Amino acid sequence: MTSEGERLVWDLPVRVTHWMIAVAVAGSWATHYAGVEWFAWHRRCGYTTLVLVLFRVAWGFVGTRHARFGGFLRGPGAIADYLRGRGPVPVGHSPLGALSVLAMLCVLLVQACTGLFANDEIMNAGPFYGWIDPASSNSITSLHRSVSELLLALIALHLAAVAWFVGVRRQPLLRAMITGTKPAALVPERQSISGSRVALALGIVVVLAGLLALAVRSAPPAEIALF
Repeated sequence: MTSEGERLVWDLPVRVTHWMIAVAVAGSWATHYAGVEWFAWHRRCGYTTLVLVLFRVAWGFVGTRHARFGGFLRGPGAIADYLRGRGPVPVGHSPLGALSVLAMLCVLLVQACTGLFANDEIMNAGPFYGWIDPASSNSITSLHRSVSELLLALIALHLAAVAWFVGVRRQPLLRAMITGTKPAALVPERQSISGSRVALALGIVVVLAGLLALAVRSAPPAEIALF
């Protein structure tokens, strides 16, 4: 339901996924630096991040209008026009925002997947550690750490961009990602969405979570040999 003068742009699954990824990533960092006794929670945050990112990728093909990759990814020409202030104001992601979304999803996916095979070189390891040799796990662990630095840079850039558009350009980005709506004056009626397809979204999440749980249960014991 939308209020008078507002039109729905972002569906509920997109909004919930956005904020849950933020919480899961923050939890991953916090539990990593909290010590080895928090590793179990670090893994849980990683599982949550992986399922959410995979869902968002799937939703980019079967979700609502502005959630689909085909609805917001643009070529170099559109990006150049946007930077020059030409063309219509995007209802969903801007061309630059689209690149940010794509980069964030790719980096998060690599970070979550490498965590499945990584280890802390002390006593804890990801659930798929037993499927590879220790040397390979150590190499993947190094990549896991490097990607985390890239992810931190992307998050900082994302926050700076949001601060610019909200504080300087006076665009209601944060409000839109909470309510899902934008002022009707900014959203032509034909570009608004009518619903959120919540049942479909829940079905996808259940399938993804079930497949991950099955893979984790079938993996060999992830135990690091100390000697």
